[in-house]
This record gives sequence, C-alpha cells and structure tokens, in this order.
Amino acid sequence: MNPKSNLYSYFFFILFPILTIGQDISLYTQINGRYDFTFIGNTLNSQENSFQTTPSVLTSSSATLNLNSNDIIERAYLYWAGCGTGDFDIKLNDVDVVPERTFSNILYNQFHFFSAFADVTSQVQATGNNTYTVSDLDVSNFISLHFQNKTNFAGWALIIVYKNSSLPLNQLNIYDGLQVVSQTQNSLSVNLDALNVIDNQDAKIGFLAWEGDSGLAINETLRINGTILSNPPLNPANNAFNGTNSITNSNELYNMDLDIYGIQNNIAIGDTNATIELTSGRDYVMINAIVTKLNSQLPDATIQIDDYQLACNIRELPVRFTVYNVNSTDILQANTPIAFYVDGVLVGTSQTQNTIPIGESESGNAILTIPSNIPTNFNLTAVVDDIGNNSGIVTELVESNNSNTIAIQLLVSPEFNILEPVISCNLGLTRGVFDFSNYEYQVKTNPSQTATFYENYDDAFNEVNPIFNTTNYEVITSPKEIFIRIEDDNCFAITSFFLQTKNCPPTVYNAVSANNDTLNDSFFIDGLRDIFVNFRLEIYNRWGKHLWTGNNNKPNWNGYVQEGIGSKLVPEGTYFYILYLNDPSYPEPLNGYLYLTR
Repeated sequence: MNPKSNLYSYFFFILFPILTIGQDISLYTQINGRYDFTFIGNTLNSQENSFQTTPSVLTSSSATLNLNSNDIIERAYLYWAGCGTGDFDIKLNDVDVVPERTFSNILYNQFHFFSAFADVTSQVQATGNNTYTVSDLDVSNFISLHFQNKTNFAGWALIIVYKNSSLPLNQLNIYDGLQVVSQTQNSLSVNLDALNVIDNQDAKIGFLAWEGDSGLAINETLRINGTILSNPPLNPANNAFNGTNSITNSNELYNMDLDIYGIQNNIAIGDTNATIELTSGRDYVMINAIVTKLNSQLPDATIQIDDYQLACNIRELPVRFTVYNVNSTDILQANTPIAFYVDGVLVGTSQTQNTIPIGESESGNAILTIPSNIPTNFNLTAVVDDIGNNSGIVTELVESNNSNTIAIQLLVSPEFNILEPVISCNLGLTRGVFDFSNYEYQVKTNPSQTATFYENYDDAFNEVNPIFNTTNYEVITSPKEIFIRIEDDNCFAITSFFLQTKNCPPTVYNAVSANNDTLNDSFFIDGLRDIFVNFRLEIYNRWGKHLWTGNNNKPNWNGYVQEGIGSKLVPEGTYFYILYLNDPSYPEPLNGYLYLTR
C-alpha cells in the first residue's frame, strides 16, 4: 500500500476511502524591522525512505548555525516532525523541549503524521553560532507500519530570525500549519495574507516541508501567484520538494526540505496577499511552515489606554494613552489623528505631537465628555490613525491593530431615602431646638453607607465643617436647610431636609401673687410672646366685667386695671381670661381662670 508505487497506489485508492486531514497554514507572527531569516535543521533518515530496503529512522541529528558576526538572534522557533502520532518529549542540545503547539495529519485513515512547535529563542540566543543537536526524537513504534507506505521519516528545523543594522527595513511573516499535497490530493492552494509589499527588492520566501522524495517528480510544482518557483539544479521546476537545503546546497536532507526562493519578480508593489500553489502526481508532501521577507518601510501605529480618572457624578473623563510605533519599519509622523468612541459614538479626538521613531512611543492626554444618553457602563475605544469617521490617513504595515477598548463604569451617587422636615416648637421668632440624630440612619439605603450633616451645600461637597451636635441643635431663625452627604465605596450623594418650627399651644400659669416678691407677680403664659405675635388677652372679673386687654406690646397683667386717668389695684380673687391667639392653627380662643393673691 505505497502511494509512491503506481501499482499499490492504484489498488489502495480503489479499495479504501481517501482521508487526509490537517491544519490550514495561517499567519503565526509578524516581525518588522531590520530583520532577515534563515533555516537550519536535519533529517533523521539516513537514506531517502523510497530507497530503503529495511526501515530505519534515527533518534538524533545535528546541524550548525553560522550567522555573521553582526547578526543578532531575535527569534528561534523549533519545529520537529515524523511519522506516527507524535513524540513530544525531545531534547535540543540536551535541554528538554516541550511543544507549545502541535499539528497532525492522517492518510488513508491509518497513517498518522505529526509536527510540533516550540519557541526556543532564549536557548538559541544563549548558545549563538554552534552545533545544534535534536535527540530523543523517537518514532520507532511507527516505522514498520509506515515502511509499508514508504513514509517512515523524522526530522527537525530551526527558523532563525536575526537582526542586523545594515539590513533594510523588512517585514517577516511566519505562517504555519500542516497541509498536504499528494497523488490523492494532487493540488494545494495556500493564501498568504497580511502582506504589505512596499518594495519587492530582495523579497524571498522559505518553505519547511516534510516527506518529499527526490525520486518522485511527477507533476510536482511550486508556484507563487501563478509563476513556478525553481532553483535548478538543486530544486528543479518539476521537483520542488526533493530533500534539499538551499542554505547549505545539500541534496541529502532526506524526506524534508529547507528551501528559500527569491520572489522579487513574483510579487508587485501594493500586494497584500500571495497565493502559493503546489501540485504532485505522486509525492506525498506536507507543508509545515512558510516564511516571507519583504522590504516594507512603513509605520505601525497602535494605541493603549493607560489610565483614566473617575469623579463622582462627573461625565468628563480624563484619559491618558500611549501611541506606539513598535512593530514598524518606518517612523510615525506627527499629527497622526486619534479618535475616541464610547459604544461606537465619537466623544473626542486628539493627535500625536511628535514624530515617533521605530520602536518608540508617545504618551498623551485627552478629556472626553460622555453624553448624557450613554449608560454609566460602556466600552471606551481609542483608535489611532482615525480622523473620527473610522478612516485613517496613514499607510501602515498592519491596518487592523489600531484600536484599544476597555470597559468603564462611571461613578454615580448612591441611592438614599427622602427625609421629611424635622418639626420643633417655636421658641420665639421662629427659634427652635432640634434632634435629627436618627436621620443618620433613616437617610441610608445600605448600612455600609456613611452620612454626615452640614449647614450648607458647599461644606457638604467639600467635606468641611460637619455638624457634630445633632441631638440638641439650635436654630435662631427657621426654616433652615440641613445638608447630608451620603457616601459608599465609590461615590457620594448630597440631599437635604428642613428644620421647621411650629407654634405649639401655650402653657398658662394661672396663679398670680402680686406682692412684688418677683415670684409670680404677674399673669404668665409660657410659649406666647414672640410666638403668637398677634395675640390678644382679655381679663374679666367674676361678674363678667372687662378689666384689662393685653397684647405682644404690653407687659403681663399684674392685677391693676385702668379706670379713667388712673389705675386701680383689683382685690384678691378669681378672675377669668380669654386668649385670642390669632393663628390659623388655633382658630378658637383659649379661656380659663386665674387666682390672684397679694
């Protein structure tokens, strides 16, 4: 059942359903700057599997990294692959490596293939130019089965991204996945997106592929944008995946390929994507990673909302933000516009102040006014390179990373209970003494709230001069408004209530001892004067004769009556009074008696 053999492949195709699954090639990461890339790696096959007479796959192999002295390692990504369901516990220079991502393929429902990925940047940076050995990569449990299909293999590769100040500004895209082309699936199309071709000078593309055979060259092509890629004699136009390493010019990289092609004539300035097409009439080839390098001198503006300040019941929102030009290949010009949206509604604009160099940033501030119809919970979005209508003016490396969104909840006043006026008796000229201590608890809707009393709104707002005496608070003139500041963990509210006096019924002391001893020398009615200011008091003797009339302007009656041009001291005895309060609350006069002694 060897798809590399016409006879076996023919019968297998008739007798068994064809099933090949994998993971689509897609963009893994993009790196911008004075960067380039290279491959190193090695097969674990000592001979191409198509020509093996007995199955054999090694468990380790080595390759040497030899960068120029001014090349600085920026990234290092390790891929390893083989037949079977996978060995994910390997070593790189005797250091354990565990995959961060894995890929898989199944052919004919029984032949499994795997690939794995690990970021080994720190290890390779520490090691630098040296020999790298991958060991403990063991697929021995699957060799016998795969030898029947001549697909027993294993291998590894490092994609090295390096920096050099002498390089032009480039954009590197690394795509990965695991997709297949074979005689049963004899064409494959891969779309490489996120490209930005500003200049196609020295553009190149690299392929990491597994299981290609030099001896199988039936309709095997590799195209980009419809044009065949080739590098003869190493990579003929009809045998692209033939176990070669174009970096070392080796043709003994059995059943794997590390090939790099120049593509400056295959892409055009302005291209944002490219189409890779593979065909195969027999060879079973798995594409694992594709790397592109394009000369691309453009800024890449991104923005981050760093901080914001909330004030209680205030819809003006000060915001601090930073505009970055980090993953870029050119400066970001000054006056790049910035727009701020709240739930999609434009609420403010700003712009960068200075030119932002590659890898640098600039911080700024804006004060945004949140419309009253926006709920207190909303999403704030900052967008750089946006003139306020979701369109920009700057051509960037990446046009889809210009925004940053955060959730915000405005601070709003806590709820509180409405308080009724506090009523106390008028002590004269609307003076009163009040106890409103229980309002500290009545105003709150939550026990965790705090309530503090103040004599005016400004004091309450600024939290100064609080009222401490709430049980015996004297007011000289009423009504008087008292303010309460209610606070919770986030915000405060200010409400108020009134202190009001009412004219309480007067108290009549009906014993008069008019002997000038200063004790009860006159007829005293408590709670009358300066309270019922329009009162009229009439005194009568026991036979109903009117003796005296008083009001708020006359002293209390002390037993004298006016007759003619003089006055007369009345005798001891019982007398009667009628008190007209002339108050709407007391329409009927009060009457009673008093007893006068000497």
